[in-house]
Amino acid sequence: MKKFSLGTFSLKANPQQRFAGLVIDAKVIPVSRVAEEFGVDILREKSVLSLLENWNASYAALESIVNKVITSSWYDENQLTFRPAVDLPRQVFCTGANYRKHVVDLTVDSNVGPEGLSKEELRTWAEDMMDDRVANGEPYVFTKPVSAISGAYDDLVLPPTTSKPDWELELAVVIGKEGYNIRVEDAMDYVAGYTIVNDISARDLIPRTDYKMLGTDWLRSKGQPGFLPLGPYLVPKQFVEDPHNLSMQLTVSGKTMQDETTADMLFGIEQQIAYITKYAKLLPGDVICTGSPAGNGTHYNRFLRDGDIMVGTIAGLGAQRQNCISHSG
Repeated sequence: MKKFSLGTFSLKANPQQRFAGLVIDAKVIPVSRVAEEFGVDILREKSVLSLLENWNASYAALESIVNKVITSSWYDENQLTFRPAVDLPRQVFCTGANYRKHVVDLTVDSNVGPEGLSKEELRTWAEDMMDDRVANGEPYVFTKPVSAISGAYDDLVLPPTTSKPDWELELAVVIGKEGYNIRVEDAMDYVAGYTIVNDISARDLIPRTDYKMLGTDWLRSKGQPGFLPLGPYLVPKQFVEDPHNLSMQLTVSGKTMQDETTADMLFGIEQQIAYITKYAKLLPGDVICTGSPAGNGTHYNRFLRDGDIMVGTIAGLGAQRQNCISHSG
């Protein structure tokens, strides 16, 4: 079977009209047009979200036709504007502090830990803490407003509220059916596929300094417009052999900042789904951002600024590209 993916697009010549697109070898056609050509009613007039609402049947219908299509008359990607691949999910969940080296680096860089330790001793302490957390702890999850979502190639306008906008390249899991109290061993049955997100974060807005007992403020630090580029594609899980072993790279203005694999996750996708659904119901089209690897701006003391070009890539899922623009521009 031909490998395919989905996305949400509009023609550059008609930017107001969005459509769910079937993507094969960088050629795109509206799913509704394929439905007409092959008489597949379940695919008629569908958004990506509506396809996900009945994902098993939608996938089976797409699978039945992809080897029959001829793509020569389809749109080239350069004719299209890429919208968020899932336009728009109802819920976004983010798993924080979920990459071992990332958390250890943050601990050392921030000098958070027992007093009197050298950097080497602090690193060992943090590594031991991560081992204990995996053995005895749980994922740490928060939500992010869907209004933060943008397209994979949209400009990122750096807001005036922060002087430390940071990047966090992440593998995103897209949910294909409703679930609550899902067992770890059943969790992957609820996954439709994968995409890329970048959990942009205002580092200086995370801690609440007016009342420290409040701890972290994820609304102001992660919820601002454009703070979650999503896409370019939704790749069905059938085409991702091992989501826990995907290479990830992010560059800022040509310099590699993140270069890791998803194997460094502390809690895998199944554990995250089980944890989230212990307390909340997952819905079709929901997105789970599974955490970011080491190499954030905090580590380098280098944050996003006007004129930066940010490129994030995950093997098999494509690449994102954002031009960073000052709010004053």
